[in-house]
Amino acid sequence: MERKEQIVFIVNPISGTHDKGVILKLIDELLDRSKYEYTVRKTEYAGHASEIAAEAARNGTDIVVAIGGDGTINEIGRSLIRTRTSMGIIPCGSGNGLARHLHIPMDPKGAIHVLNGGLRKDIDYGIIDGHPFFCTCGVGFDAFISLKFADSGRRGLLTYLENTLHESLSYQPETYEIENSSGTVHYKAFLIACANASQYGNNAYIAPQASLTDGMMDITVLEPFTVLDVPSLSFQLFNKTLDQNSRIKTMKDKSIVIHRTKEGVFHFDGDPMMGGKDLKVEIVHQGLNVIAPIRPRLTAAPPLNILQHFTDFLGRRPITSTIAGRHKQLLLLNQQILRRLSKK
Repeated sequence: MERKEQIVFIVNPISGTHDKGVILKLIDELLDRSKYEYTVRKTEYAGHASEIAAEAARNGTDIVVAIGGDGTINEIGRSLIRTRTSMGIIPCGSGNGLARHLHIPMDPKGAIHVLNGGLRKDIDYGIIDGHPFFCTCGVGFDAFISLKFADSGRRGLLTYLENTLHESLSYQPETYEIENSSGTVHYKAFLIACANASQYGNNAYIAPQASLTDGMMDITVLEPFTVLDVPSLSFQLFNKTLDQNSRIKTMKDKSIVIHRTKEGVFHFDGDPMMGGKDLKVEIVHQGLNVIAPIRPRLTAAPPLNILQHFTDFLGRRPITSTIAGRHKQLLLLNQQILRRLSKK
């Protein structure tokens, strides 16, 4: 008889946006028992998911599945890098950046069907100041907001953009040096994002050209901007064209060092951490094996709060719409966001 693969599902019962009981019931109903045997482990404290995943890898478990968001995925993924154990994902977070990049469905049923497919691929991961990341890391406003709202239950800049737009008006950009393979470049920047995956989450593409398999990271530098730039930056963020904005500078590299004038916060996959003036960021090629679908899923993702009209506008793409009509919609959108900002 053919050997069944062993799966450990790791779930944090009190985190995320889905009913975990419903997900566990769906696993029991839909998981292909002819291929898999499984157990469920529930986390009991911070860092427990990482411990469970490491134990599973030592025991030769075939697949460890993260039922959670990017924070949970980071915890589990860091314990599975350079092992023979694959990572699966049932997305339950607010952003789900890695799952979206991998085209894993946002609904639990679809994600379980991906597990049943059992298709594996090797992906890259990054390291900033010794901390592994799988989506993005960085310094500047993104890291500042991650620290400011660390206890609010929200992760990443874009999942709570509506509540942080006002902060962006008073935040002071810093001066950085980026030491890369070609030399050293200087920037005054609002944020610097180093991306392994293309997006923060919620289909907000901070690095539209990023690949999980090319052995390179995409560095996005957002230079200082004004409130008048917010609508176009936001529009391009969700339209995969942010790298075309004049306020954006981009580069690709395997390893860089970010030099700043003082110690401060940085983030990795939305988690804040205090670090020194010099931060090394590098990509490790094909260091993690994941379960992912063979082709993209074409259904649209839910819109993001304040930018709901942006994503609706992008998602509909009516054939009969004219350039003038789109321009009028964008102008109205600009006015709406500026009114919101002026009320803060």
